[in-house]
Amino acid sequence: MLNIYRRSAFIYTQAGVSMIEVLVSIIILSIGLLGMAGLQTAGLKSNHSASFRSTASMMAYNILDSMRANRVVAGAGGYNHSLSEEDASETETKVEAEAEIPEDIKNWLKELALRLPEGLGSIDVDADNKVTVLIQWDDSRGAATAQQFVMTTRL
Repeated sequence: MLNIYRRSAFIYTQAGVSMIEVLVSIIILSIGLLGMAGLQTAGLKSNHSASFRSTASMMAYNILDSMRANRVVAGAGGYNHSLSEEDASETETKVEAEAEIPEDIKNWLKELALRLPEGLGSIDVDADNKVTVLIQWDDSRGAATAQQFVMTTRL
């Protein structure tokens, strides 16, 4: 009889998972999930910034194509436009008021203001037909507050 009692006591000593083990596993799982959420957030921010940079690149190529199509005006400095510090919401009204700006630049500046947050642009054509296009926008949701994209080429 004594032998049976010892076997049954030995068999039933560990009957399940303790509450401490469950708590530790839940804590480890929650830390892992928080880490994954942080990685997802960082990825979204980087993707957002990359999208703006791609848009700026595309917009720079657009105005350069317009300038190549109209080389006479571009070579004479007709496409020169300085970067102004006005608010992006005022860009459309300012562009409408300046009659001497070619239509290509007016449309380009409007597109910059629409596609990029606080998007502004400048174009500089020097005597050797070297063109520098600078695009600036607010990237406060991404890595920095203000980003610039600069492209230099010859006509």
